[in-house]
Amino acid sequence: MEMWFSEFHTPDVKHSIRVDRQLYSKQSAYQRIDIFETPEFGRVLTLDGNVMLTERDEFIYDEMITHVPMSVHRNAKDILVIGAGDGGVVRELTRYPEIEQIDLVEIDQLVVEVCKKYLPQTACRFDDPRVQIHYEDGLKFVRTCEDEYDLIIVDSTDPFGPGEGLFTREFYGNCYKALKEDGIMVNQHE
Repeated sequence: MEMWFSEFHTPDVKHSIRVDRQLYSKQSAYQRIDIFETPEFGRVLTLDGNVMLTERDEFIYDEMITHVPMSVHRNAKDILVIGAGDGGVVRELTRYPEIEQIDLVEIDQLVVEVCKKYLPQTACRFDDPRVQIHYEDGLKFVRTCEDEYDLIIVDSTDPFGPGEGLFTREFYGNCYKALKEDGIMVNQHE
């Protein structure tokens, strides 16, 4: 029997990937987490039925969301990453020896644990001593920050479910306050 994973974009559009086997499936307190093994893309992480990354091409996204702002802000030392529990952004940031601190704020601890186990090439740098993981809501975390970060990278899910608050005027205002005067913010959005 052939198995397929389908991500539905509209009632008339879906994207499907043939699956060799499902490696992991669990509902966390926040979302459904699945890992599939596929012949075309290697391992695939989905959250609530939406593809978050594939082993074959995740580097494209993670390199762009990380290295572009790092090349613009030539002196970024203190970094805030919101979301990105798969570890790809952290992996790319740890390539910069001048970075002193990376605060990763991920609402769902299970995402990090699953990615460490099933996506070790992506989630390979959480143990870097500059990385501090905070398991909490990014919206609440950033409310307490002022003039702290050179760079904020928001690598969240789409604007529904646990990531919904990261697309509000309040969140963007708090990010602005959390940035140093010459700080930069980048985010994934639809």
